[in-house]
Amino acid sequence: MNLNPSDKPAMAGAKRNNIARHRRRWLPYGGAVLLVVLIVAGLWPQPAPVEIARATVGPLRATVNEEGKTRIRQRFVVSAPVAGRLRRIPLRAGDDVQAGETVVAVIDPLAPALLDERARKLAEARRDAASAQLEKARVARNFAAAELRRFEKLFAEKTVTLQELETAQSREASASRDEAAAASALREAEAELTEYARETGDHTQPRRSPTEVKAPAGGRVLRVFEESARVVASGTPLLEVGDPSELEVVIEVLSRDGAAITPGTRVELEQWGGSKPLEARVRLVEPAAFTKVSALGVEEQRVNVIADLLTSRKDRLSLGDNFRVEARIIAWENHQALKIPSGALFRRGEHWGVFVMAAGRAHLRPVQVGRSSGAEAQIMEGLKEGETVILYPGDRVKEGQRVRAIEVSR
Repeated sequence: MNLNPSDKPAMAGAKRNNIARHRRRWLPYGGAVLLVVLIVAGLWPQPAPVEIARATVGPLRATVNEEGKTRIRQRFVVSAPVAGRLRRIPLRAGDDVQAGETVVAVIDPLAPALLDERARKLAEARRDAASAQLEKARVARNFAAAELRRFEKLFAEKTVTLQELETAQSREASASRDEAAAASALREAEAELTEYARETGDHTQPRRSPTEVKAPAGGRVLRVFEESARVVASGTPLLEVGDPSELEVVIEVLSRDGAAITPGTRVELEQWGGSKPLEARVRLVEPAAFTKVSALGVEEQRVNVIADLLTSRKDRLSLGDNFRVEARIIAWENHQALKIPSGALFRRGEHWGVFVMAAGRAHLRPVQVGRSSGAEAQIMEGLKEGETVILYPGDRVKEGQRVRAIEVSR
């Protein structure tokens, strides 16, 4: 069939309309397929983002970290050897003293107390009574002695018996003792009068010299207890002396930690005021613990660990007595330990485990853990150097799960 030229454009337009209708008919199906694809893609399991770390070989040490304080090893408290009036002490904390040479204190003897008129009259009366008693006792002794001589003569002539002679001897001995007692009472009464100064200004009594107290050891004055002049009793603490160059450190640790610390253990002292840590070594772990209440109100058994400073004096000139330090006691140390961050470890029953990342998936691996420094732990078995472990897996990481590493700024 022959078509007119005028019919060709009409047929072409009809064909285009059929194609457009055909496309519009399949458009809903295409949209549905695309929606299904998007839903499946959205629900498809994605790799879980995880932090990772590698098992490395390097230095590791287990430490006991506690606060401590310094103290002078040998300190001396200078006390007043006698009672008297202490002169003002010119020394101050930090002054140098020489053993046996530096006079640290001077104590003057106390002035005798003044008697009032009534007390003086009583004291004089007691002296006069004691003097009269002595005269009486002396007369009685003379009479007893004369009587004894007479009885001895009569006994030699066999005029008196032996019993009468012994009675005379006893009376003479008793009279002698009474005379001695009366003489002592008189001396006491006279001493009571001579001990007091007279208000008339009589200074004929001998004056005692002041007592000088010298430093028992060389070093520096640590503390002055009695600075001002005053009357002190015998044994009153005056000042404290010690050598600041001979320092030791006292560290209070829990008793369970102290049981694992042995003499000779290295100690590092930080936060003491200098830029570099100080070196020390444990000399003694005291054998007796004590109870201490923590800031949270918990009773703890603690023990003192005594450490000697090894750092030279010139590197710690500013360190003094009773200064606070942060002590790090190195209980164990290994320079070639296989270690991982402690955050990668978790408990599975009675054993430790980690998640190892390999080929983009997490694999559970049981491990045997050794020592720990808190931030890192030693791995005895179960891992090799260079393997990647997942940090802080928690419950979101499962065996065989796909994971991807993320960068975390540290």
